[in-house]
Amino acid sequence: MKKLILLFALIFSACFNADNVKLLNTDEFKARLNSDYLIIDTRIDSYYNGFSEDGAKNGGHIKEALNISALSMDFIENKKFEEYFKGKGITKDKKLVFYGSNLDEIKKVSSEFLARGYKGEIYADFIDYANNNDLVKLKNYQLAVYPKWLNDLMQGKKVESFDGKDFMVFEVSWGENSDEYSEHIKGAYHFNTDLIENAPVWNLSDAKTLENNLLNLGITSEKTIILYSKNQMAALRVFFALKYAGVKDVRFLNGGLYSWQEAGFSIEKTPNIPNKESDFKAIIPANANINISMPDDIKNYKGDLKLVSIRAWDEFIGKISGYDYIPKSGEPKGAIWGFAGTNSSNVADYYDPDGTLRNPYEIYELWQSQGINKNDNLAFYCGTGWRASVAWFIALLDGWENIYVYDGGWNAWQMDESLEVQKNLDLVKPDSKNDYGAVFKEGASCKS
Repeated sequence: MKKLILLFALIFSACFNADNVKLLNTDEFKARLNSDYLIIDTRIDSYYNGFSEDGAKNGGHIKEALNISALSMDFIENKKFEEYFKGKGITKDKKLVFYGSNLDEIKKVSSEFLARGYKGEIYADFIDYANNNDLVKLKNYQLAVYPKWLNDLMQGKKVESFDGKDFMVFEVSWGENSDEYSEHIKGAYHFNTDLIENAPVWNLSDAKTLENNLLNLGITSEKTIILYSKNQMAALRVFFALKYAGVKDVRFLNGGLYSWQEAGFSIEKTPNIPNKESDFKAIIPANANINISMPDDIKNYKGDLKLVSIRAWDEFIGKISGYDYIPKSGEPKGAIWGFAGTNSSNVADYYDPDGTLRNPYEIYELWQSQGINKNDNLAFYCGTGWRASVAWFIALLDGWENIYVYDGGWNAWQMDESLEVQKNLDLVKPDSKNDYGAVFKEGASCKS
C-alpha cells in the first residue's frame, strides 16, 4: 500500500511541477531564441514539418527547434528516458523552453522532464507567434499528412495543399485477404503489395501489369491517393511505386491506423470495393528516373553514386542475409550504412516512439555522420525495396534531389557471382540515438 501511495504522489508531483513552471509571454519567448536555451516543439510531426494549425497563417517550426510530440511520451520506457533524450542533446544542465498551442500537450511533455530534475519554461501562444513571424518548414511537408487533415478531407472540408481533385484512401498490406485490413479507416480500400512487385527479385512490376492493377483499384494519375499501413514500410513502398508509375499526388498518413484511432476517428470492418478505371491518363512509368532497377543499372550509372544500405547492422556487416529466401550474406562493394532497424521487418531507427516518422533533421544528421549528404547522388536499397522506400521518402520530404531506390537491392546483387561483395566487416555500429526501450502505452507520471 505504501508503494502505491508513493506512486500516486509521484504522479501528482510530476503534473504539479508543470502547473507551476514559468509561463512565458511572446516577448519573453522571443528573448529565449538564439540564446543558450534549447527550444522544444511539443506539437505533432505534421505541424512541425510545415502544416498550418487552425488559426495560424504560417506552418512549420522555430529554426533549430527539436520536435518532441506529446503523443510520444506514452511510449518511452522510464529507465531509458534520460539516455534517449541525451541522444537528442537534451541534458539536465540545459535550459529548456517547451512551446506549442495546446497547454495540456505542453504540460504533458514538460512534466516528464521537470519531474526528473530538468529545468524548463513554457510558451503556449504559438499561434500568435506563427501569425507574426517566419517559420521553417520542410520543402515537401505536405506529403506526410495527419489524421485531422484526412478526416476533414473525407468530410468535404477545405484542407491545406489539396486542390479539390478526386481522392482515394488505401490501407496497404501484403496478401489478397490481409488480416490488417480487417479493421480500417471508414471508406478505405485495400491495397495488396503483390500488385506492384513480383518474385523472384521482388522488383516493381512491368508497366503493363502496373497499369492493369492500378486501374482495377480505381487509381489514375490524376487522383490524390492517401496511403497508410500498420507497418509503415508497406505504405511507403507503394508510395514509391505510385510516384514511379506517374500518380501526381500521393500522400502518406503518418502514424497509420493507430494515430487515426487515437484522434478519435471512425473505423469499420466492412471491406470496400473500388470502381475500376479504364484510363490511367499517363504513360507508365512516368517517373522512371527515380528507380535504379538492377545491378547493371548501378554499374552503368554516369557519375558518382553512393549506395546506401537500409538494412539491419548484422545484414550490413555480412553476418546474416536477413531473409530465408536470400541465401547469401554481404553487401555490394562500397556500400554505406544508412541506419535501419533490428531486422529485415522494421526500420526502427526511422520512427518516433509512437510509430510516426522520426524528425527528418535527426535522420539527416545521422546520414551526415556516415558521409551521406544532401547534394550526393544517393541510391537507397535494402533486401527487396521496402526499407529503402522509407529512407527515400525521408529524403524526399525536404526536397533532396538525385535520390533513387535501387530496387533490386541485395537480393538481385547476390544472384550475380561476378559482382563485388563486402562482408565480414570488423566495424563498430554507429549509435542511432533512438533507443526508447520497450514500447508501452502508459507510463509513470503524466502519461495517461
